[in-house]
Amino acid sequence: MKEHPLLHNLPTPLGNEGDVSNKWWTVLSIAVAELLVLGLWFSASAVAPVLTIEWNLSAAEAAWLTMSVQIGFVAGAFLSALLTLADIYPPRILFALAALAGAAATAAIPAFAGGFGAAVALRFVTGFALAGVYPVGMKIMATWMKEDRGLGLGLLVGALTVGSASPHLLRALNGADDWRRVLYVAAVLGMAGGLLGLVCGRLGPYRGAPAVFRWRYAGRVLRDRGVRLATFGYLGHMWELYAMWTWIPLFLLESFRAGGSMLPGVSRPVAASLAAFLVIAIGGVGSLAAGWLADRWGRSRTTILSLLISGSCALIIGFLFGENPRLIVLIALIWGFAVVADSAQFSAAISELAEPDYMGTTLTLQTSLGFLLTLVSIRLVPVLVARVGWGWAFAVLALGPAFGMGAMGALQRSPDAVKLAGGRG
Repeated sequence: MKEHPLLHNLPTPLGNEGDVSNKWWTVLSIAVAELLVLGLWFSASAVAPVLTIEWNLSAAEAAWLTMSVQIGFVAGAFLSALLTLADIYPPRILFALAALAGAAATAAIPAFAGGFGAAVALRFVTGFALAGVYPVGMKIMATWMKEDRGLGLGLLVGALTVGSASPHLLRALNGADDWRRVLYVAAVLGMAGGLLGLVCGRLGPYRGAPAVFRWRYAGRVLRDRGVRLATFGYLGHMWELYAMWTWIPLFLLESFRAGGSMLPGVSRPVAASLAAFLVIAIGGVGSLAAGWLADRWGRSRTTILSLLISGSCALIIGFLFGENPRLIVLIALIWGFAVVADSAQFSAAISELAEPDYMGTTLTLQTSLGFLLTLVSIRLVPVLVARVGWGWAFAVLALGPAFGMGAMGALQRSPDAVKLAGGRG
Protein backbone atom coordinates (compact mmCIF):
# COMPACT_ATOMS: atom_id res chain seq x y z
CA MET A 1 0.00 0.00 0.00
CA LYS A 2 1.42 3.38 -1.01
CA GLU A 3 1.55 6.29 1.36
CA HIS A 4 -0.60 9.30 0.60
CA PRO A 5 1.43 11.86 -1.41
CA LEU A 6 1.02 14.47 1.32
CA LEU A 7 2.93 12.23 3.72
CA HIS A 8 6.03 12.51 1.56
CA ASN A 9 6.04 16.28 2.11
CA LEU A 10 6.70 15.95 5.81
CA PRO A 11 10.00 17.60 6.84
CA THR A 12 12.62 14.86 7.00
CA PRO A 13 16.35 14.51 6.33
CA LEU A 14 15.88 10.97 5.11
CA GLY A 15 14.99 11.35 1.46
CA ASN A 16 13.57 8.30 -0.30
CA GLU A 17 12.73 5.04 1.42
CA GLY A 18 15.51 2.51 1.06
CA ASP A 19 18.27 5.11 0.62
CA VAL A 20 21.11 3.22 2.33
CA SER A 21 23.06 6.44 2.99
CA ASN A 22 20.45 7.28 5.63
CA LYS A 23 20.85 3.97 7.46
CA TRP A 24 22.41 5.09 10.73
CA TRP A 25 20.35 8.27 10.92
CA THR A 26 17.20 6.16 10.76
CA VAL A 27 18.50 3.46 13.08
CA LEU A 28 19.51 5.94 15.78
CA SER A 29 16.32 7.99 15.35
CA ILE A 30 14.07 4.95 15.77
CA ALA A 31 16.10 3.84 18.80
CA VAL A 32 15.62 7.26 20.42
CA ALA A 33 11.92 7.25 19.51
CA GLU A 34 11.49 3.81 21.15
CA LEU A 35 13.35 5.02 24.25
CA LEU A 36 11.01 7.99 24.61
CA VAL A 37 7.79 6.08 23.96
CA LEU A 38 8.55 2.98 26.04
CA GLY A 39 8.79 5.08 29.18
CA LEU A 40 4.99 4.84 29.09
CA TRP A 41 5.13 1.11 29.87
CA PHE A 42 6.31 1.25 33.49
CA SER A 43 5.25 4.83 34.21
CA ALA A 44 2.44 3.76 36.55
CA SER A 45 4.33 0.75 37.90
CA ALA A 46 7.20 3.00 38.98
CA VAL A 47 4.86 5.04 41.18
CA ALA A 48 2.91 2.01 42.41
CA PRO A 49 4.34 2.29 45.97
CA VAL A 50 2.92 5.82 46.23
CA LEU A 51 -0.40 4.86 44.64
CA THR A 52 -0.65 1.87 46.97
CA ILE A 53 -0.74 4.25 49.90
CA GLU A 54 -2.82 7.02 48.30
CA TRP A 55 -5.42 4.66 46.79
CA ASN A 56 -5.14 1.98 49.51
CA LEU A 57 -4.24 -0.76 47.00
CA SER A 58 -3.59 -4.41 47.81
CA ALA A 59 -0.56 -6.27 46.41
CA ALA A 60 -2.81 -7.84 43.77
CA GLU A 61 -4.16 -4.44 42.70
CA ALA A 62 -0.63 -3.02 42.49
CA ALA A 63 0.30 -5.91 40.18
CA TRP A 64 -2.61 -4.99 37.92
CA LEU A 65 -0.98 -1.63 37.17
CA THR A 66 1.53 -3.61 35.13
CA MET A 67 -0.62 -6.58 34.15
CA SER A 68 -3.24 -4.35 32.54
CA VAL A 69 -0.56 -2.97 30.22
CA GLN A 70 0.49 -6.51 29.33
CA ILE A 71 -3.11 -7.51 28.59
CA GLY A 72 -3.63 -4.42 26.46
CA PHE A 73 -0.44 -5.12 24.55
CA VAL A 74 -1.45 -8.75 23.95
CA ALA A 75 -4.89 -7.69 22.70
CA GLY A 76 -3.44 -5.03 20.42
CA ALA A 77 -0.70 -7.32 19.12
CA PHE A 78 -3.07 -10.19 18.39
CA LEU A 79 -5.40 -7.83 16.52
CA SER A 80 -2.47 -6.33 14.61
CA ALA A 81 -1.16 -9.81 13.70
CA LEU A 82 -4.60 -11.04 12.64
CA LEU A 83 -5.11 -8.01 10.39
CA THR A 84 -1.42 -7.90 9.32
CA LEU A 85 -1.45 -4.17 10.09
CA ALA A 86 2.34 -3.85 10.37
CA ASP A 87 2.73 -5.12 6.81
CA ILE A 88 -0.11 -3.43 4.93
CA TYR A 89 0.06 0.10 6.39
CA PRO A 90 3.05 2.50 6.43
CA PRO A 91 4.89 1.51 9.63
CA ARG A 92 5.94 5.04 10.59
CA ILE A 93 2.32 6.23 10.50
CA LEU A 94 1.21 3.30 12.63
CA PHE A 95 4.12 3.91 15.03
CA ALA A 96 3.29 7.61 15.47
CA LEU A 97 -0.46 7.19 15.95
CA ALA A 98 0.08 4.38 18.47
CA ALA A 99 2.64 6.40 20.45
CA LEU A 100 0.35 9.44 20.63
CA ALA A 101 -2.57 7.28 21.79
CA GLY A 102 -0.46 5.67 24.52
CA ALA A 103 0.83 9.05 25.69
CA ALA A 104 -2.70 10.46 25.86
CA ALA A 105 -3.89 7.48 27.93
CA THR A 106 -0.98 7.92 30.34
CA ALA A 107 -1.60 11.65 30.80
CA ALA A 108 -5.28 10.93 31.44
CA ILE A 109 -4.47 9.04 34.65
CA PRO A 110 -3.31 12.07 36.69
CA ALA A 111 -5.71 14.35 34.81
CA PHE A 112 -8.95 12.38 35.10
CA ALA A 113 -8.58 9.02 36.86
CA GLY A 114 -9.83 9.17 40.41
CA GLY A 115 -8.78 5.70 41.47
CA PHE A 116 -7.75 2.18 40.68
CA GLY A 117 -10.49 1.14 38.23
CA ALA A 118 -10.06 4.05 35.82
CA ALA A 119 -6.27 3.77 36.04
CA VAL A 120 -6.33 0.07 35.09
CA ALA A 121 -8.59 0.81 32.10
CA LEU A 122 -6.24 3.55 30.91
CA ARG A 123 -3.23 1.29 31.41
CA PHE A 124 -4.96 -1.28 29.18
CA VAL A 125 -5.34 1.39 26.48
CA THR A 126 -1.66 2.27 26.86
CA GLY A 127 -0.63 -1.36 26.36
CA PHE A 128 -2.99 -1.73 23.39
CA ALA A 129 -1.39 1.31 21.78
CA LEU A 130 2.18 0.14 22.44
CA ALA A 131 1.48 -2.93 20.29
CA GLY A 132 1.81 -0.49 17.40
CA VAL A 133 5.16 0.81 18.63
CA TYR A 134 7.50 -1.97 19.76
CA PRO A 135 7.01 -4.62 17.00
CA VAL A 136 6.64 -1.93 14.33
CA GLY A 137 9.89 -0.33 15.44
CA MET A 138 11.59 -3.72 15.15
CA LYS A 139 10.30 -4.08 11.60
CA ILE A 140 11.57 -0.64 10.59
CA MET A 141 14.96 -1.39 12.13
CA ALA A 142 15.22 -4.82 10.48
CA THR A 143 14.66 -3.32 7.02
CA TRP A 144 17.85 -1.28 7.41
CA MET A 145 20.10 -4.08 8.73
CA LYS A 146 21.25 -7.38 7.30
CA GLU A 147 24.69 -8.64 8.33
CA ASP A 148 24.51 -6.41 11.41
CA ARG A 149 20.84 -7.01 12.18
CA GLY A 150 21.62 -8.38 15.63
CA LEU A 151 23.42 -5.18 16.55
CA GLY A 152 20.62 -3.03 15.13
CA LEU A 153 17.87 -4.83 17.02
CA GLY A 154 20.12 -4.92 20.08
CA LEU A 155 20.31 -1.13 19.88
CA LEU A 156 16.53 -0.94 19.60
CA VAL A 157 15.87 -3.23 22.56
CA GLY A 158 18.57 -1.41 24.50
CA ALA A 159 16.71 1.83 23.92
CA LEU A 160 13.46 0.13 24.92
CA THR A 161 15.15 -1.07 28.12
CA VAL A 162 16.43 2.35 29.11
CA GLY A 163 13.02 3.79 28.27
CA SER A 164 11.32 1.19 30.47
CA ALA A 165 13.69 2.10 33.30
CA SER A 166 13.27 5.87 32.92
CA PRO A 167 10.13 6.24 35.12
CA HIS A 168 12.15 4.95 38.09
CA LEU A 169 14.71 7.70 37.48
CA LEU A 170 11.94 10.28 37.09
CA ARG A 171 10.47 9.14 40.39
CA ALA A 172 13.84 9.39 42.16
CA LEU A 173 14.46 12.88 40.76
CA ASN A 174 11.01 13.97 41.93
CA GLY A 175 11.66 12.82 45.48
CA ALA A 176 9.81 9.51 45.03
CA ASP A 177 6.40 10.98 45.93
CA ASP A 178 5.11 13.21 43.09
CA TRP A 179 3.47 10.50 40.98
CA ARG A 180 1.43 12.89 38.84
CA ARG A 181 4.50 14.69 37.54
CA VAL A 182 6.15 11.36 36.67
CA LEU A 183 3.18 10.37 34.49
CA TYR A 184 2.90 13.77 32.81
CA VAL A 185 6.61 13.82 31.93
CA ALA A 186 6.41 10.25 30.61
CA ALA A 187 3.43 11.26 28.44
CA VAL A 188 5.21 14.29 26.96
CA LEU A 189 8.28 12.19 26.18
CA GLY A 190 6.06 9.55 24.58
CA MET A 191 4.46 12.13 22.29
CA ALA A 192 7.90 13.41 21.28
CA GLY A 193 8.95 9.85 20.46
CA GLY A 194 5.88 9.32 18.31
CA LEU A 195 6.57 12.45 16.28
CA LEU A 196 10.22 11.46 15.86
CA GLY A 197 9.14 8.06 14.55
CA LEU A 198 6.76 9.73 12.09
CA VAL A 199 9.47 11.98 10.67
CA CYS A 200 12.36 9.51 10.66
CA GLY A 201 10.83 6.05 10.43
CA ARG A 202 11.09 5.31 6.71
CA LEU A 203 11.71 1.71 5.62
CA GLY A 204 15.12 0.55 4.45
CA PRO A 205 16.41 -1.45 1.47
CA TYR A 206 15.77 -4.89 3.02
CA ARG A 207 12.02 -4.51 3.29
CA GLY A 208 9.63 -6.95 1.65
CA ALA A 209 7.02 -5.98 -0.89
CA PRO A 210 3.86 -4.34 0.51
CA ALA A 211 1.68 -7.20 1.73
CA VAL A 212 -1.96 -7.91 1.10
CA PHE A 213 -4.34 -8.80 3.89
CA ARG A 214 -4.31 -12.55 4.62
CA TRP A 215 -6.03 -13.27 7.91
CA ARG A 216 -4.90 -16.92 7.82
CA TYR A 217 -1.22 -15.96 7.83
CA ALA A 218 -1.04 -15.36 11.60
CA GLY A 219 -2.22 -18.93 12.21
CA ARG A 220 0.41 -20.36 9.86
CA VAL A 221 3.39 -18.73 11.52
CA LEU A 222 4.12 -21.38 14.15
CA ARG A 223 3.88 -24.25 11.66
CA ASP A 224 7.41 -23.42 10.56
CA ARG A 225 9.75 -25.36 12.88
CA GLY A 226 12.49 -22.74 12.91
CA VAL A 227 10.08 -19.93 13.75
CA ARG A 228 8.43 -22.15 16.36
CA LEU A 229 11.72 -22.96 18.14
CA ALA A 230 12.82 -19.30 18.13
CA THR A 231 9.41 -18.39 19.55
CA PHE A 232 9.74 -21.04 22.27
CA GLY A 233 13.13 -19.58 23.19
CA TYR A 234 11.52 -16.15 23.37
CA LEU A 235 8.74 -17.47 25.60
CA GLY A 236 11.28 -18.84 28.07
CA HIS A 237 12.99 -15.45 28.10
CA MET A 238 9.71 -13.58 28.60
CA TRP A 239 8.65 -15.79 31.53
CA GLU A 240 11.54 -14.24 33.42
CA LEU A 241 11.99 -10.74 31.99
CA TYR A 242 8.87 -8.75 32.84
CA ALA A 243 8.33 -10.43 36.19
CA MET A 244 11.88 -9.40 37.07
CA TRP A 245 11.40 -5.84 35.80
CA THR A 246 8.07 -5.54 37.64
CA TRP A 247 9.16 -6.84 41.03
CA ILE A 248 12.88 -6.03 41.36
CA PRO A 249 12.09 -2.43 42.47
CA LEU A 250 9.91 -3.67 45.34
CA PHE A 251 12.42 -6.38 46.22
CA LEU A 252 15.20 -3.79 46.46
CA LEU A 253 13.05 -1.42 48.53
CA GLU A 254 12.02 -4.10 51.02
CA SER A 255 15.53 -5.55 51.17
CA PHE A 256 16.99 -2.09 51.87
CA ARG A 257 14.44 -1.60 54.63
CA ALA A 258 15.37 -4.95 56.17
CA GLY A 259 19.16 -4.82 55.78
CA GLY A 260 20.17 -1.23 55.15
CA SER A 261 20.53 0.97 52.09
CA MET A 262 23.53 1.06 49.77
CA LEU A 263 23.47 4.89 49.93
CA PRO A 264 23.80 6.17 53.52
CA GLY A 265 22.06 9.49 54.01
CA VAL A 266 19.65 8.85 51.13
CA SER A 267 16.12 7.73 51.91
CA ARG A 268 15.46 4.08 51.17
CA PRO A 269 12.67 4.78 48.61
CA VAL A 270 14.95 7.12 46.63
CA ALA A 271 17.89 4.70 46.87
CA ALA A 272 15.65 1.83 45.73
CA SER A 273 14.34 3.86 42.78
CA LEU A 274 17.87 4.78 41.70
CA ALA A 275 18.99 1.16 42.05
CA ALA A 276 15.96 -0.07 40.11
CA PHE A 277 16.69 2.38 37.31
CA LEU A 278 20.31 1.19 37.07
CA VAL A 279 19.36 -2.49 37.25
CA ILE A 280 16.84 -2.21 34.42
CA ALA A 281 18.75 0.36 32.34
CA ILE A 282 21.98 -1.66 32.31
CA GLY A 283 20.09 -4.10 30.14
CA GLY A 284 20.54 -1.55 27.36
CA VAL A 285 24.28 -2.18 27.50
CA GLY A 286 23.59 -5.92 27.59
CA SER A 287 21.43 -5.70 24.49
CA LEU A 288 24.12 -3.88 22.54
CA ALA A 289 26.83 -6.30 23.67
CA ALA A 290 24.72 -9.34 22.81
CA GLY A 291 23.83 -7.86 19.42
CA TRP A 292 27.50 -7.36 18.56
CA LEU A 293 28.36 -10.85 19.81
CA ALA A 294 25.46 -12.60 18.06
CA ASP A 295 26.38 -11.21 14.64
CA ARG A 296 29.84 -12.75 15.04
CA TRP A 297 29.33 -15.82 17.26
CA GLY A 298 25.79 -16.85 16.38
CA ARG A 299 22.30 -16.05 17.70
CA SER A 300 21.66 -19.44 19.29
CA ARG A 301 24.92 -19.49 21.26
CA THR A 302 24.46 -15.90 22.41
CA THR A 303 20.90 -16.44 23.63
CA ILE A 304 21.85 -19.65 25.44
CA LEU A 305 24.70 -17.87 27.26
CA SER A 306 22.45 -14.98 28.24
CA LEU A 307 19.72 -17.32 29.49
CA LEU A 308 22.27 -19.26 31.55
CA ILE A 309 23.55 -16.13 33.28
CA SER A 310 20.12 -14.59 33.96
CA GLY A 311 18.65 -17.88 35.16
CA SER A 312 21.55 -18.31 37.59
CA CYS A 313 20.95 -14.83 39.02
CA ALA A 314 17.25 -15.62 39.44
CA LEU A 315 18.20 -18.71 41.47
CA ILE A 316 20.51 -16.75 43.77
CA ILE A 317 19.33 -13.20 44.42
CA GLY A 318 16.09 -13.81 46.30
CA PHE A 319 17.84 -15.85 48.99
CA LEU A 320 20.06 -12.84 49.78
CA PHE A 321 17.07 -10.71 50.83
CA GLY A 322 18.00 -8.35 53.67
CA GLU A 323 21.72 -9.13 53.41
CA ASN A 324 24.58 -6.89 52.23
CA PRO A 325 22.88 -4.28 49.99
CA ARG A 326 25.96 -3.81 47.80
CA LEU A 327 26.15 -7.53 47.06
CA ILE A 328 22.45 -7.61 46.24
CA VAL A 329 22.75 -4.64 43.89
CA LEU A 330 25.79 -6.21 42.21
CA ILE A 331 23.92 -9.45 41.47
CA ALA A 332 20.86 -7.45 40.42
CA LEU A 333 23.01 -5.48 37.96
CA ILE A 334 24.37 -8.72 36.45
CA TRP A 335 20.80 -10.02 36.25
CA GLY A 336 19.60 -6.80 34.65
CA PHE A 337 22.45 -6.93 32.12
CA ALA A 338 21.72 -10.52 31.07
CA VAL A 339 17.94 -10.78 31.45
CA VAL A 340 17.19 -8.63 28.40
CA ALA A 341 20.43 -9.07 26.45
CA ASP A 342 19.00 -11.95 24.42
CA SER A 343 15.65 -10.32 23.70
CA ALA A 344 16.65 -8.65 20.44
CA GLN A 345 18.30 -11.82 19.21
CA PHE A 346 15.05 -13.77 19.35
CA SER A 347 13.49 -11.03 17.23
CA ALA A 348 16.47 -11.00 14.88
CA ALA A 349 16.13 -14.77 14.51
CA ILE A 350 12.42 -14.43 13.71
CA SER A 351 13.16 -11.74 11.13
CA GLU A 352 15.65 -14.08 9.44
CA LEU A 353 13.40 -17.14 9.55
CA ALA A 354 10.05 -15.54 8.65
CA GLU A 355 8.60 -14.87 5.20
CA PRO A 356 9.98 -11.37 4.37
CA ASP A 357 6.67 -9.88 3.21
CA TYR A 358 5.06 -10.78 6.55
CA MET A 359 7.98 -10.09 8.86
CA GLY A 360 6.04 -7.45 10.80
CA THR A 361 3.14 -9.81 11.40
CA THR A 362 5.45 -12.62 12.55
CA LEU A 363 7.28 -10.31 14.97
CA THR A 364 3.97 -9.01 16.29
CA LEU A 365 2.63 -12.52 16.88
CA GLN A 366 5.84 -13.56 18.62
CA THR A 367 5.72 -10.59 20.99
CA SER A 368 1.99 -11.03 21.70
CA LEU A 369 2.52 -14.65 22.79
CA GLY A 370 5.44 -13.62 24.96
CA PHE A 371 3.53 -10.85 26.70
CA LEU A 372 0.56 -13.14 27.22
CA LEU A 373 2.85 -15.48 29.17
CA THR A 374 4.12 -12.60 31.33
CA LEU A 375 0.66 -12.28 32.86
CA VAL A 376 1.22 -15.58 34.62
CA SER A 377 4.73 -14.92 35.94
CA ILE A 378 4.03 -11.33 37.01
CA ARG A 379 1.00 -12.43 39.04
CA LEU A 380 2.75 -15.53 40.40
CA VAL A 381 5.67 -13.72 42.04
CA PRO A 382 3.74 -11.83 44.77
CA VAL A 383 1.73 -14.96 45.55
CA LEU A 384 4.94 -16.92 46.08
CA VAL A 385 6.55 -14.08 48.05
CA ALA A 386 3.64 -14.16 50.50
CA ARG A 387 3.87 -17.94 50.90
CA VAL A 388 7.53 -18.93 50.57
CA GLY A 389 9.50 -15.67 50.38
CA TRP A 390 11.55 -13.86 47.75
CA GLY A 391 14.09 -16.66 47.35
CA TRP A 392 11.73 -19.26 45.88
CA ALA A 393 9.59 -16.62 44.16
CA PHE A 394 12.52 -15.49 42.02
CA ALA A 395 13.92 -19.02 41.67
CA VAL A 396 10.73 -20.07 39.86
CA LEU A 397 11.57 -17.53 37.17
CA ALA A 398 14.64 -19.62 36.28
CA LEU A 399 12.31 -22.21 34.75
CA GLY A 400 11.89 -19.90 31.77
CA PRO A 401 15.59 -19.66 30.89
CA ALA A 402 15.92 -23.45 31.24
CA PHE A 403 13.10 -23.97 28.73
CA GLY A 404 14.49 -21.30 26.41
CA MET A 405 17.96 -22.86 26.43
CA GLY A 406 16.47 -26.19 25.36
CA ALA A 407 14.56 -24.59 22.47
CA MET A 408 17.53 -22.58 21.20
CA GLY A 409 19.79 -25.62 21.49
CA ALA A 410 17.36 -27.51 19.24
CA LEU A 411 17.32 -24.59 16.78
CA GLN A 412 21.12 -24.52 16.74
CA ARG A 413 21.15 -28.20 15.71
CA SER A 414 18.42 -27.81 13.09
CA PRO A 415 18.83 -27.12 9.34
CA ASP A 416 17.29 -23.67 9.91
CA ALA A 417 20.40 -22.60 11.82
CA VAL A 418 22.11 -21.68 8.53
CA LYS A 419 19.60 -18.84 8.12
CA LEU A 420 20.75 -17.17 11.34
CA ALA A 421 23.47 -14.53 11.61
CA GLY A 422 24.81 -15.12 8.13
CA GLY A 423 25.10 -18.88 8.64
CA ARG A 424 26.64 -18.71 12.13
CA GLY A 425 23.57 -20.27 13.75
